[in-house]
Amino acid sequence: MSDTELVLRSTRVVTPEGTRAASVTVTGGTITAVLPHDAAVPAGASLHDFGDDVLLPGLVDTHVHVNDPGRTEWEGFWTATRAAAAGGITTLVDMPLNSLPPTTTVDGLRTKQEVARSKAHVDVGFWGGALPDNVRDLRPLHDAGVFGFKCFLSPSGVEEFPELNREQLSAAMTEIAGFGGLLIVHAEDPHELDVAPHLSGPKYADYLATRPRVSENAAIEGLIAVAGRIGARVHILHLSSSDALPLVAAAKAAGVRLTAETCPHYLTLTAEEVPDGASEFKCCPPIREAANQDLLWDALADGTIDCIVTDHSPSTADLKTPDFATAWGGISSLQLSLPAIWTEARRRGRSLEDVVRWMSTAPADLVGLARKGAIVPGRDADFAVLAPDETFTVDPAALHHRNQVTAYAGKTLHGVVRSTWLRGVRIASDGTLADPTGRLLERTN
Repeated sequence: MSDTELVLRSTRVVTPEGTRAASVTVTGGTITAVLPHDAAVPAGASLHDFGDDVLLPGLVDTHVHVNDPGRTEWEGFWTATRAAAAGGITTLVDMPLNSLPPTTTVDGLRTKQEVARSKAHVDVGFWGGALPDNVRDLRPLHDAGVFGFKCFLSPSGVEEFPELNREQLSAAMTEIAGFGGLLIVHAEDPHELDVAPHLSGPKYADYLATRPRVSENAAIEGLIAVAGRIGARVHILHLSSSDALPLVAAAKAAGVRLTAETCPHYLTLTAEEVPDGASEFKCCPPIREAANQDLLWDALADGTIDCIVTDHSPSTADLKTPDFATAWGGISSLQLSLPAIWTEARRRGRSLEDVVRWMSTAPADLVGLARKGAIVPGRDADFAVLAPDETFTVDPAALHHRNQVTAYAGKTLHGVVRSTWLRGVRIASDGTLADPTGRLLERTN
């Protein structure tokens, strides 16, 4: 007698071998087979036939600021993971800062895990943080299961998470390389930021001038040099400057252990469209010009940029002041990342297979989540069901984020997430969320 519990069927199932009509069988929360579309349903198994809606592997978002505990008025595990589930994301990895305490010690990690445990609607992992004074904490955090370590090369915006200077970067990178860890870096050069114009007010062009491309380029060039010398594994966060792409490509070709990500807002929004005073568009590094965006898409296509993740960085609405100099920098997009990217990808002739590679497979590979990121036997039965040709207009009131502030308000997007499944259990259906069943994840390799 078959032990298959569940069969998910669609005329369009995105697998590593391509998109095809298939039936996916599930037992005990694990994918057991990808069969022909008309395969017989085993006795006792329940069938869910999605017709022509697309069955995707659940998305993996490795760059999320949940801000819990300590700044839960900004977000929180309950609201962030609900938004993720509603948007087809089944796994996220939480950043170490903007929570209090930050995840820079094992005690800080345990505090965060305890807060998240009963609130997670999706699976949740954690990054550690590398600070000027916590080199001795890095190996214990690695042993405790964090997926890597985040650092800043310029001020982070919160005093409890200071940036690293060149000597401190080298010390942290050497320590992390010694135990085979991953360093992820906010790469903006503080000197270049200091000498850039210091402008305030509501004009986006003035804000853009305060964070020029050269600040990213210089930081990435220096980072590559240190990583190459030490032999460390390094990941560039939220790359926005197309000028840095030749540096990244050359470093990869030379054997530097380097990866890079970009974000939905850099790929779908442009500096030219940002209204004055609309600080819901403010982020660091900033949204740049349309010509710059075209080159980021080219870099995704040729593999210079490895993945797309949100950098979901929310705040309360009052911190989004009309003055770009004083407004909090961060864009909330957990619930909207899949349709936002799919809308632009389809316009540019890219496929859902590309989107899955950039938003599910590559992020899972980045952090070593071998059971995530693809519809393959032996992987977790994590899925998103997408109606790719349907459209909707973004209504902030329909978002599950704690603060319903979004740069996508009023935009019409392609791709409606019908349902989301975590280990074979439907956790979201047409915007309605089930009780939380997410697990806390730890690095295992």
